[in-house]
Amino acid sequence: MNEPILKKHYRETVAPAMLKSRGYKNPHQVPAIEKVVINTGMNATIDKAALNETVQDIANIAGQRPVLTKARKSISNFKLREGMPIGAKVTLRGAMMYEFLHRLISVALPTIRDFRGVSNKLDGNGNYTIGIGDHTIFPEISVDNVKRVVGMDITIVTTTRDDAAARELLKHFGMPFRRSEQAAAEAASA
Repeated sequence: MNEPILKKHYRETVAPAMLKSRGYKNPHQVPAIEKVVINTGMNATIDKAALNETVQDIANIAGQRPVLTKARKSISNFKLREGMPIGAKVTLRGAMMYEFLHRLISVALPTIRDFRGVSNKLDGNGNYTIGIGDHTIFPEISVDNVKRVVGMDITIVTTTRDDAAARELLKHFGMPFRRSEQAAAEAASA
């Protein structure tokens, strides 16, 4: 199996650039992407066919079968009983993670209508989460066969606890961060 494009890019370009810019003394100090978690929630009253369709769509996007998440306790106002399936999640690591990130950054995100970039905010621990409102942006999903649109959260977990280092790492991978209004105004006036 060939080495994923982004893994090769990390090894040849990203790691040396961050080693130089951050002043790390050891190449093992350079942050890396540890895993990617894709999570989606569903209505508790959803029928079994729609649940299976959603699970299959997430499996097509991720390249591996997701795990169903179940309700931990009953809530009568939401018609929710303990043990009912209410979502699906999948954790990607290694080559599948790099392949998914490549498709997300270079194919899926640019197809969003009126796309101006993703948020610059990280969680304070070096991890980044993107909310996707429509799963049909991925090329693996045929728009003709979709009966219901599924939203999802994609969390990118890095090995660093520093948001600035994680943001720089993601920029090197090509994550299309939104330019701040101040930076955009400065670029326009220059």
